[in-house]
Amino acid sequence: MGYKNIILDEKDGILTITINRPKVLNALNTDTLNELENVVRDIERDKEIMVVIITGSGEKSFVAGADIAEMKSLNIHEGRNMTRLGQCVFQEIENLSRPVIAAVNGYALGGGCELAMACDIRIASEKAKFGQPEVGLGIIPGYGGTQRLPRLIGKGRAKYYIFTTDMITAEEAFNMGLIDKVVPHGKLYEETLKIAEKIISKGPIAVRMAKYAVNNGMNMDLASGIAYEAEAYTTSFGSEDRIEGMSAFLEKRKADFKDE
Repeated sequence: MGYKNIILDEKDGILTITINRPKVLNALNTDTLNELENVVRDIERDKEIMVVIITGSGEKSFVAGADIAEMKSLNIHEGRNMTRLGQCVFQEIENLSRPVIAAVNGYALGGGCELAMACDIRIASEKAKFGQPEVGLGIIPGYGGTQRLPRLIGKGRAKYYIFTTDMITAEEAFNMGLIDKVVPHGKLYEETLKIAEKIISKGPIAVRMAKYAVNNGMNMDLASGIAYEAEAYTTSFGSEDRIEGMSAFLEKRKADFKDE
């Protein structure tokens, strides 16, 4: 399937999704969100894809937010439908059975920051900037920002940045736990690819179960989360990959995982 606003590049089990609307700093309109949703659903059915990377086209922007030109003309019902679409797409990204890495190459504002937060890992260029500027437009973050940001950086700090709309530098984002690594701008994709390749070298069933345990456990009390972890652990322990991984460790060789 061809896409108007997204570029796909798959190699050796790694799919790179590039949001490709550089003239508007890769702003997310309805068409782009629908395309992204279709891609995510296709990934879930494709067993050859092991890790996903999401980035933005050009040098300036990852995703600079939702498309304000489109949003301005919407009525209240259309506005609600658009925010629900964005929330659903980002939830599907967060729940995808493969690890998703955001390679943040520039501005990640509004919906762009929310997209990055829906990913499992966030790697940022030293030039990246993050923020939730929505209250300056008379609205609030609507693609999960009021929920994911406090979970990552704390309630008080999240309120500060949402209420003031102050932008966050890459270094500040790293220090507060919003992102996981800062790299030189020119090496962003190279460094992100190394992380993806490292993940692929591990047991795929174990990686999936670990993602499920972390994501689902975060929405439970501690005792329930630990019980859920035991079930996810049991699933990984019952796999052929577990036997291969432990055998490889004892035999001092590289494991050859089969996703079985």
